[in-house]
Amino acid sequence: MADVTVFSLFTEFDINLFKSGKHYKLYEKFGSHIMTVNGVEGTYFSVWAPTAKQVSVVGDFNYWKEGEHLLNVRWDESGIWEGFIPNIGKGSAYKYKIQSNNNGIVTEKADPYSRRCEHNPNTASIVWEDDYSWKDSKWMKSRKKKNALDAPYSVYEVHLGSWKKQIEENRFLSYVELAEDLVKYVKDMNFTHVELMPIMEFPYDPSWGYQITGYFAPTSRFGYPEEFKLLVDKLHQNDIGIILDWVPSHFPEDAHGLGFFDGSCLYEHPDKKKGYHQDWKSLIFNYGRNEVKSFLISNAIFWLEQFHADGLRVDAVASMLFLDYSREEGEWEPNIYGGRENLDAIAFMKELNVAVYDNFPDVQTIAEESTAFPGVSKPVFLGGLGFGMKWMMGWMHDTLQYFAKEPIYRKHHQNDITFSLTYAFTENFMLPLSHDEVVYGKKSILGRMPGDEWQRFANLRLLYSYMFTHPGTKLLFQGAEIGQSEEWDFQTSLDWHLLEYQSHKGINQFIKAINTFYKSEPALYQKQFSHDGFEWIDYGDAEHSVIVFIRKGNQPKDNVIIACNMTPVPLENYRIGLPKKGSLIEVFNSDNKSFFGTGDFKNNSLTSEGTLWHSRKNSTEITIPPLGMVAFKYQKSAK
Repeated sequence: MADVTVFSLFTEFDINLFKSGKHYKLYEKFGSHIMTVNGVEGTYFSVWAPTAKQVSVVGDFNYWKEGEHLLNVRWDESGIWEGFIPNIGKGSAYKYKIQSNNNGIVTEKADPYSRRCEHNPNTASIVWEDDYSWKDSKWMKSRKKKNALDAPYSVYEVHLGSWKKQIEENRFLSYVELAEDLVKYVKDMNFTHVELMPIMEFPYDPSWGYQITGYFAPTSRFGYPEEFKLLVDKLHQNDIGIILDWVPSHFPEDAHGLGFFDGSCLYEHPDKKKGYHQDWKSLIFNYGRNEVKSFLISNAIFWLEQFHADGLRVDAVASMLFLDYSREEGEWEPNIYGGRENLDAIAFMKELNVAVYDNFPDVQTIAEESTAFPGVSKPVFLGGLGFGMKWMMGWMHDTLQYFAKEPIYRKHHQNDITFSLTYAFTENFMLPLSHDEVVYGKKSILGRMPGDEWQRFANLRLLYSYMFTHPGTKLLFQGAEIGQSEEWDFQTSLDWHLLEYQSHKGINQFIKAINTFYKSEPALYQKQFSHDGFEWIDYGDAEHSVIVFIRKGNQPKDNVIIACNMTPVPLENYRIGLPKKGSLIEVFNSDNKSFFGTGDFKNNSLTSEGTLWHSRKNSTEITIPPLGMVAFKYQKSAK
């Protein structure tokens, strides 16, 4: 049997924090760490396995033989096994072979804190460290302003495996290649942020990354951890933020993963009614266990600290909030107050957000949450969950349903397109058109649009125009910006050849322009979460399917008037009420010829008249293109 030196990175204070669920940097202690002990180079290993009676490190350095390198259990009942093994260094593959006190069960597990994992289908952890030298100091110093709730926030959601592929070699682009191609493209498209679907290590491609086994390791599919840092760095150097999808809601049952880790329900809740997702065939974290809480919050802090992430989009929050989520009667049990809320999960989310914002006040956490649970984006000290933003699923559902209707029927559904404004300011909402909306037979966004080719693309531009002028931040999934015809397929690249056609090229040019418009008009973002930032001019013209409203900035001179025509009939000499006297100019028109529009319905300089309209003393006549949006601002001389 080889030597394992007794050694520890844990102090008594570390152990106390870990046991109390308050240690938020466990990655500095757990896992494998290359170091020198007593003048000898090697690697320190530590793992939490309280039900174990024996833990061996097995790997390519001992022919995967159990018992060669036995770790020592700590004396403090923390359940931590640890030890220093000489002459093991960077690149060594390993796992933990665990003999359990529970009925002699034996498990062989990847390291929960591993910084690098083998490429699937292999499942071992790899001893790793990097000395990447960051070059994004300018971004990091200024990102508080870029990530603020009163800043423009236009997000491009990306699945790295299918955004673009190396066709000739039939492979993924690497992190290094993406640091060139993706960064250049996102900058050219004028998005402010990129959101990556999970890049933490996962075993099964069809899960899209949402079934994680390596919580502290960027997936090896695209390269090394330091190469992922390069991608983040390049985004930051080009003034683009990065949000990471993060999955604290569930994890897979794969033999090398977190499930039944030491022969007991260590990370998952032992009660199947709370610990098993029937829909996803996966395990649910035990949010009431302090050590698990420390693991998850440490993981969130890890990606923000070590990889300079600008935000975390927290997946499947609704499934965490409710004990009866996707369960029939008899498949769940009420909490101690008789309610359906998961009190442990709610306490965990509050603690998570407090920890994140205490350590990184210049980032955002974003909840993917689809219910009416109150206060998701309200601060914890005011009784909320403490997220920075929440996905506006109601807006997404109503809007897509509305735009799928033939325009002739839209007059009967005016309320569908205006209803979101009755609750738009109850949370800090992000408007998402995400990957979930273009799979499983739902069709692509373009595929839902009715009419002939011209009308379908005009509808698409109008949908995006309404989205970008509606209060809230924005998120578009890859392919939306080129008018992807087919549903998203995680196995294939986007259909980039579509940009050879004027219609698709027009959508691409439109997204560039609407992003620029959104970023350059303070009224569209400064008060995006406040009643003060929005005012209806008219929402009642169902017969013409028209809505007209004002978006307001901190300065009245920045206010923008928006008019949308939801039918293919152009509206000329259409009178709208105005907030004051003055001259207006058209500042955006979705019917621009370069967008594949007609280019025929423009507004020259407009002057207010003293004609009472829409309960306002001043009004003017405008032209609204078919299936179009036009935006106006007062000229500076206006009073």
